[in-house]
Amino acid sequence: MTEDSYNNADLKIAGKKRFIIFAICLGLAALGVISRYAYLMLAPGLQSPASARQGRPAGRGPILDRNGRPLALETRLGNITLWLPDIGDPEALSLELAPFLDMSSDEILNRIENSQTNFLYLRRQVNESTVRLIEAGISEGRLRGVGVEHIAGRIYPERNLASQVVGYVGIDGDGLGGIENALDSELRADRDGASQVYLTIDINVQHILENIASQVLRENNAEAVIFMAMDPRTGDILGSASLPGYDPNNLAGSDANSRMDRPAIWAYEPGSVFKIFSMAALMDSGAITGNTLFYCNGHYERLTAGGRREVINCLGHHGWVTARDVIIHSCNAGAAYASDMLDTRLFNDYLRAMGFGARTGAGNPGETAGYLRLPERWTERSQPTIAMGQEIAVSALQMLQAASAIANDGVLVQPRIVSHIVSSDGRTVTNMDTAAPRRIFSPETARDMRSYMIDVTSDVGTAWRANMADLSLAVKTGTSQMIDPATGRYSDTDFIASIIALLPAENPSLILYLAIVKPRGEILAGRIAAPPIREAAETLINYLGIPRGRNPQFVHTGAISIPAIPYPALNETVPDFTGLAKSLLQPLLGRGDLAIQVIGDGWVVRQSPPPGTPLLRDTVIVLELE
Repeated sequence: MTEDSYNNADLKIAGKKRFIIFAICLGLAALGVISRYAYLMLAPGLQSPASARQGRPAGRGPILDRNGRPLALETRLGNITLWLPDIGDPEALSLELAPFLDMSSDEILNRIENSQTNFLYLRRQVNESTVRLIEAGISEGRLRGVGVEHIAGRIYPERNLASQVVGYVGIDGDGLGGIENALDSELRADRDGASQVYLTIDINVQHILENIASQVLRENNAEAVIFMAMDPRTGDILGSASLPGYDPNNLAGSDANSRMDRPAIWAYEPGSVFKIFSMAALMDSGAITGNTLFYCNGHYERLTAGGRREVINCLGHHGWVTARDVIIHSCNAGAAYASDMLDTRLFNDYLRAMGFGARTGAGNPGETAGYLRLPERWTERSQPTIAMGQEIAVSALQMLQAASAIANDGVLVQPRIVSHIVSSDGRTVTNMDTAAPRRIFSPETARDMRSYMIDVTSDVGTAWRANMADLSLAVKTGTSQMIDPATGRYSDTDFIASIIALLPAENPSLILYLAIVKPRGEILAGRIAAPPIREAAETLINYLGIPRGRNPQFVHTGAISIPAIPYPALNETVPDFTGLAKSLLQPLLGRGDLAIQVIGDGWVVRQSPPPGTPLLRDTVIVLELE
């Protein structure tokens, strides 16, 4: 054999050795991967393989109300696992685990016997106290084959309160609804920890709204109730009640209807409440003035260019009406005739400037844009129909946003549900951006509309049940028919009774909006929606510190007695009206035996003739308010 032959043989032997070594190393590496996977799968207290693959850090930041009270908090939970080869007696183990896991022993045994794999999740997201009990049983050797996979969980200490706004998380920790979903990335812990999300919601305001809404839902046997409160100066949503609700701690007990954030995602025809927006647009454009007259004989009638007779019915025969009368009596015919005075495109421009047909961007996920067709798709009936709150779909958030323009002397403010976000270091604060306020109406238009809405609470208005003696409310009611999905026509049985209130009317710092969906029995908003608005206003003005007319305000630890304000007696002489609020004068304005002229808003500062003047049959009392 030559030297070259020896060398070739050596090379072949060396190559075989290298291949064997490589194969052994590859096998060891594969075994290491499999062992590591099995360790992650089975070892108690470690992440699940899914979590390990995704590399998600544990932990989730809290969701708090505007004052720092918790609405959602992180907690420690556990997934209970089984490794079937280690189970000695499946029947005995099933009997022992059943009381801990709220499962029957038969159900557990069935899961074990029918499992297609050696490893299975028996129960996910078990609370911490149960985890401790099971871990104690494992350490004592009583629960062979049972493992605990520790995970970060979520609890909601206020349970149903604002649950649709707050939302919930899934079994893998993903935010699946509400703010949990909208700000999922902010709430997840990063390398530096999890952020804290502060809402604009005030827990106390939310409690007040939900308690009243619950009573309204029950008394009217309604399908749903929406009740909202907003500060028009900032756009902060102080309360957002949507019933029926759900407890995010018990998702199994909820359904899609109870989890729905109706104020944000449900669109509906608003009905006559919408007249405050359409009439404000008509007045602000100059198409009509406060003195323009329209005649209501029980319906609106118009002959179209094609010769078709369009008729819109009114609930009353109101005769000659002005814009004020349209609002006070909720006159459909007056609103429809008034709408004919304005160019269609300009009318549409006003509605879109108020935010209808577009999302508000308040921060609620899945928010609806509502429904407002482009003017070129309107029929000759559309404009008068929209003016009275039909043929347009809105959200409750849109109603609040548009109402802010009337409350703020013509300036619209975007609503918001999230106040700010604080990083885990406690130093970085992210204030949630909102669109800049923008002017929609002139100050005069907004003030005129509020004065009309004050009269809605008078003895002749549709919301006299909402009247408060020591606080003036600017109010509008509405009762709208719902579309029957089976026929595509307006239902004879399904209605939405709604009401909006701005208070105090002279300088509003609070907007309340209530909608009762499908009440049974009484359906008129003036009857079933006005009293709850008054109840909420009575409670909230005390909590929020809103001045109550002439009533003195006290901060005191004990009980106090505030003397009643004497009402001026009407006898043979003119009484002293000085200092009285406009709301206290309302009952006098409807009297046929007394001529009173009121100028301005607020409280009486001057009067003519002076107090003590003989009160004759033809005496006209002029009261100037500021």
